[in-house]
Amino acid sequence: MKKSLLTTAILCVFLVGCNSVKTKNSTADQSGSLNGSWQLNYISGPRIAFDGLYPDKKPTINFDVKENRVSGNNSCNSYSGKLNVDGNKISFKDSKMASTMMACPGQGEQVFMSTLQKIDTYSVSEDGKTLNFIMGDVAMMRFEKIRKE
Repeated sequence: MKKSLLTTAILCVFLVGCNSVKTKNSTADQSGSLNGSWQLNYISGPRIAFDGLYPDKKPTINFDVKENRVSGNNSCNSYSGKLNVDGNKISFKDSKMASTMMACPGQGEQVFMSTLQKIDTYSVSEDGKTLNFIMGDVAMMRFEKIRKE
């Protein structure tokens, strides 16, 4: 009886240990899955239809995790800045974004940039094709992978 109880306890400790290592690795690998270029296909908040906000060009975001850089196009102007990511936490508030200054019609550019400022976490789908930007527990933006780097 004591032998089977001891064996069960050791087996449980082993399984819990393996599971915690798996969780750490998947979190560590998460930031690497950001690398590449993504195109916006959903944004929460505005009462204007997505195609009305971005009739000509959809916003993009590019990540270079190795260099800690983020860049892209907000549907009209190009932007770039420092990438602030830790596990699945991400912030654009202190990125010191630089942007070109062309005059842009509509509200799409402002909606995109102001929504980026609200994001605090992200998730990448298991197949690596979908990126969600999340504020609290609400998915605010969704991107699809367009180019791997």
